[in-house]
Amino acid sequence: MKYSLGPLLYFWPKTDVEAFYQQAKDANSDIIYLGETVCSKRREMKPAHWFEIAKDISATGKQVVLSTMALLEAPSEVNAMKKYIDNGDFIVEANDVSAIQLAHEKGIPFVVGPAVNCYNAQTLNLFLKKGMVRWCMPVELSREWLQNVMTDCEKLGIHGQFETEVFSYGYLPLAYSARCFTARAEDKAKDECETCCVKYPNGITVNSQETQKVFTLNGIQTQSGYCYNLINDLKGMQALVDVVRLSPLSIDTLGLIDTFRSNEGSTIRHPLENGHHCNGYWHNLAGLNIE
Repeated sequence: MKYSLGPLLYFWPKTDVEAFYQQAKDANSDIIYLGETVCSKRREMKPAHWFEIAKDISATGKQVVLSTMALLEAPSEVNAMKKYIDNGDFIVEANDVSAIQLAHEKGIPFVVGPAVNCYNAQTLNLFLKKGMVRWCMPVELSREWLQNVMTDCEKLGIHGQFETEVFSYGYLPLAYSARCFTARAEDKAKDECETCCVKYPNGITVNSQETQKVFTLNGIQTQSGYCYNLINDLKGMQALVDVVRLSPLSIDTLGLIDTFRSNEGSTIRHPLENGHHCNGYWHNLAGLNIE
C-alpha cells in the first residue's frame, strides 16, 4: 500500500506551513496533498505559494496533488479553484462536483476527495469516465461497505481502473456549513472573524454535558471529537485499499507514517486511547467507538 499526507485542514501561520512541508519532503509518504480546502479567508497561503511548495516536493519523487475547496460560496472561490485546476503541472483533488466538471472539461486527471458524496459503483463509473484516477472513500463508510462497492465495480468491469484511498488518521471531516463555528465561539461575525481559527491549530473541542468529546470545530468544518486511527486495521486493508491517508495534526504526523508502515503486516496491536481515539466507522459501528 501507498501512504499519503492529506491536505492541511487547519489554519496555521504561513511560516509554520512552510516549515512543515519542508520536513514533509523527507517523510516516508508517497503522496502529498496541498491546498486550502476549508475556508477561503485563510489567505496567508496563496495559490502561488502552494504551487511553489508543490514543485519543491515533486522534485523528491513524491506525487503532489492540489486539493480544492469543499464548499464554494462566492465567484472568487470558483476563480481560485480554476487556478488550481489550470496549474499546468499537477493533478487535483476535487472536493466539490464542480471541480470534477471543470477538471473534465480541461482534461485534467483528478482524485475524488472524501467531501464528495460518492457511495456506489455507478457513481465511481461516472467519475471514472470524466477522468478520475483515485477516490478517497467518504469517512463515515465501513470496510464492509467498501468491499461491497468493489464487488459492484467488478460487475461493471471497472475494478482496478482507479485507486482507492481511505482516510485513516486524524479528526474526521464530517460536515461543512455556511456558518463559521470558530468565529461564533468567539462571538464574532463570520465576515469579521479576524481569522481567529489561527489560534486553534487542531480546532476547538466541543464537549457534551457529560464531558465527552463530541465534535471538533474547525471554521466552517465540523470534525469528529476523537482522532480516527486505523493503525490496527491495516492488515484488513490489503488487497482492498491502495492508499492510506493520514491527516496532518502536527510535525509528529510525519513520523507516524513510519509507524503505520511498520504495522502493515504485524499482529501487534497499538493501544488506542479511550476518549481520544476512535475507529468505529471502519467496523460499521458508531463512529466514536473503538473496536
